[in-house]
Amino acid sequence: MDQDRRDFLKGAGLVAAVAATGGLTVQYAEGARARTGQSGMARGLILLTMRRDGEYRLGVKTVKGILDVPQAAKLLHMHAPATMDELLQNEDGPSLNALVSAALKSGAASKALLKESAIEYGPVVTRPEKIICVGLNYRRHAKEVGMELPSQPVLFNKYNNTLNNHNGSIKLPVVVARKFDYEVELVMVMGKEAKNVGEADALSHVAGYCTGNDFTARDLQLETPSKQWMIGKTPDQFAPLGPYLVTADQVDPDNLKIECRVNGETRQSSNTDDLIFNCRQIVSFTSRYITLKPGDIIFTGTPEGVIAGRPPEKQVWLKPGDKVACSLEKLGELKFDLV
Repeated sequence: MDQDRRDFLKGAGLVAAVAATGGLTVQYAEGARARTGQSGMARGLILLTMRRDGEYRLGVKTVKGILDVPQAAKLLHMHAPATMDELLQNEDGPSLNALVSAALKSGAASKALLKESAIEYGPVVTRPEKIICVGLNYRRHAKEVGMELPSQPVLFNKYNNTLNNHNGSIKLPVVVARKFDYEVELVMVMGKEAKNVGEADALSHVAGYCTGNDFTARDLQLETPSKQWMIGKTPDQFAPLGPYLVTADQVDPDNLKIECRVNGETRQSSNTDDLIFNCRQIVSFTSRYITLKPGDIIFTGTPEGVIAGRPPEKQVWLKPGDKVACSLEKLGELKFDLV
């Protein structure tokens, strides 16, 4: 954290905002509410995480370029969350919306507007408490792999070591696996705590949506004697996410075109209307067993077209040098390379 940022937090009485574990504390949220008089989720924005000057920063895609939020806050002498994690975990949306509005109207913030081609992306969320995934959640995907439709969402998890970013790369663990597969997915990011929420209210707890890929080593997942789902899903970099987080007020998650391409060839092409359990059902079901926290990530499942769904003689697994592109309508295209 640079000295200007320390001075800003100190002046706001928020020096204890960052705990020793790297988590965010109540002091930050209370300070944000004191400044704006309210808390809540950001609205009407396209958000991203970028890496700049050796740290992750919150960015906003605008008609004038990518707004470096902490730099704009410094230039305009306004409070705003410096990272995506601060925004989400402290429900500091009103502060961010106020800053963006001011920055677009003021020439004083022009130095904080960057060309998108020049930024380095980070994972959309960098410190989620939980990464939850839903397996076998598209009807046509269940059919292609010859499995019955589940009666309730099938949950598993990834860990923070898997987080990866747009324009990033996955170093394939070829020493321990060889059957690598893509899984483009709609990803929900939580913006408000959810415990035992009903379906009708479930999506009001979601901050936004983004494009993700539940990258998988199928031989580890399905062909080891004990079918090691965890190690098949959780090698380093196996959860690319991005490029954007689009705030929930702008997205109907139940009707989005979803695609995955490998080296320019379309492999998956479907729509989220084929989900067996839609987003509100997933949030409601999960919250019965696990308290969902702001910043938590939920991968909602992949559609048909995965390599594992092809006949054995037609299964050509991913390899170093392959380029993968995933897209969801309104949410942007996520690209990554395999090395």
